[in-house]
Amino acid sequence: MEKERIENLRSAMERSVSRGETAGSLLLVIKDGKEECYLETGYADIPNKKPLKRDSLFRLYSMTKPITAAAAMILVERGQIELTDQIQYIFPSFRSMKVLENGKASRATRDLNLFDIFNMTSGLSYPGPDGASYEAGLIFDDIIKGLSEVPGGKMTTLEYADRTGRAPLLFNPGSHWAYGTGADIMGAVIEKVSGMPFGEFLKKEIFEPLGMNDTDFYVPAEKADRLAKVYETVPGSEMIEYTGENLGIENPPIHKPAFESGGAGLISCIDDYAKFVTMLINGGEYKGKRILSENSVKYLTSGALTPEQQKDFNWDGMQGFSYSHFLRIMNEPEKAVTISRKGEYGWDGWLGCYMANIPSDNMSILIMTQKKDSGTFGLTRRIRNIILA
Repeated sequence: MEKERIENLRSAMERSVSRGETAGSLLLVIKDGKEECYLETGYADIPNKKPLKRDSLFRLYSMTKPITAAAAMILVERGQIELTDQIQYIFPSFRSMKVLENGKASRATRDLNLFDIFNMTSGLSYPGPDGASYEAGLIFDDIIKGLSEVPGGKMTTLEYADRTGRAPLLFNPGSHWAYGTGADIMGAVIEKVSGMPFGEFLKKEIFEPLGMNDTDFYVPAEKADRLAKVYETVPGSEMIEYTGENLGIENPPIHKPAFESGGAGLISCIDDYAKFVTMLINGGEYKGKRILSENSVKYLTSGALTPEQQKDFNWDGMQGFSYSHFLRIMNEPEKAVTISRKGEYGWDGWLGCYMANIPSDNMSILIMTQKKDSGTFGLTRRIRNIILA
């Protein structure tokens, strides 16, 4: 990468810190299997002036989802699940589900299947103020309550799935798109079908083969000093540490959790996640270790919503993208709000961690930061434009 481009990236990252957009961030760009650029700026701990480092650990939040997607495809390859499988035969509580619309509950027009949850077209909801999303919030409230009572919490991954099956849906399966708890349910499905705790399955099938030694659902005591703090901006105040436990994720995540969230629970470092995205862009293989077949990766990283579902995938910044298998997929780069490439795919997390694989350029972009309510925020878009211009 040219020196001028690297300096533009460095300046964008430093400005983000100086104006309080982030406490700090890491950037890693890999092209043709080689490191093109690595930059770090800012702090893991502002009061103590502790800088972010390459081995800093980050709460991935929704950047957990692509890993859960890969794990699901392992079971698909082995014939242990098939995406039209109805969830009620794995978790009986999903039988005869109800849809709650406008305060009225009615029987769902069809049963929920794995394809629905894989594409966020299930009607499963994240917490919200009313209706089905309110009911979902009550389950997460119980998870958070358990964290205050027992180290790691009380509700298990399988118990979470059972509770969710008893709650109503936002809409009839397949009729719309809504971001929700599908990856959490997929994690529970993987646990139930494989007969292994979800975290153990990930370790055996993905983390150990790839050498992702710092990726887990919690941070052991010997690594606790590497965990970056989470920050938020409060109006009228400087950036302060965030101490909440959004989506039932312990903060700090120092105990092995009973609920291993396939949608939000993993902690990792930038080099570990780089191994995962490199495996995907290599067609399922990394340094001689095959995790997925090439055809599985092609399936995982392609696809699109129906025209009706696409109307709901209207988030700011997602213009040109569709959604499939817990990933955004760029189908119409001419509509995008950043410089983009057709066929690129990836996802991000609530605290600003971000991944993009760009097959046309054989390139991966990884950003790590810990700022509440970030997602694909301004710094991410600026970095993308500088790299892809």
